[in-house]
Amino acid sequence: MQLYALCDTQTLHQKGVDTLSFAKRAKSLGASVLQYRNKHSDIATIKTELIALRQVWEGFLIINDHYELAPFCDGVHIGQEDLYTIDPDPARAIKILKMAIGEDKIIGLSTHNVEEIEIANRLDLNYVGLGAYRATSTKSDAKVLGDRLDAIAAHSKHPVAAIGGVKLDDRFQHVAYHVIGSGLL
Repeated sequence: MQLYALCDTQTLHQKGVDTLSFAKRAKSLGASVLQYRNKHSDIATIKTELIALRQVWEGFLIINDHYELAPFCDGVHIGQEDLYTIDPDPARAIKILKMAIGEDKIIGLSTHNVEEIEIANRLDLNYVGLGAYRATSTKSDAKVLGDRLDAIAAHSKHPVAAIGGVKLDDRFQHVAYHVIGSGLL
C-alpha cells in the first residue's frame, strides 16, 4: 500500500492549515503522490501554489482537473464529468488529454462503480481513483461504497487509489494507494 495525499485547499483552509505544511506532513508519513485540488481559486493562484509545492514536494505532484497546468506537475486527475466534457467518447477524451498534457504525464480518473471501472479498463490511464469509501465533507453527494470498494477494485486493470474517507489503518486487498486528505493532520 502506498500513500496518496489529497491536498484539498478548501478543507485545509477550514482547518487553518496551509498547503506547504500539509505537503510536509504527507512527506513525513511517506506519501509518494500529492494531488493538489483547488476548486475556488483563479488559475494564476493555482499555478503559483503548484510552483511552491514543487519546491517542497519530491514525489509525484498531480493537479486536479486543471490539465492546462500539467507543465508544472507530473500529471492530472480528472473526474467523470470532466472526462466527458473533453469528448463524449472516453477513449478520444483521453487521447485529446494526452495530446494536451504530453505523453509523459500521469493521468488518473475518478470512478465510482463497476461500470466506470470497465470503461476505464479500455482507456490509457495510469491509475483510477475509486470511491467514496466513507462519507466525507468535501463530496456530500458521493455514493459510499464501504466494504464493496475492494471487490469493485478487483475489476480494475489499472492500479486503484481508494478515495473518500480512507484512514491510514484501512486495509484493502486490491488497492494500490490509500488517498488520505485531512486525515493526515
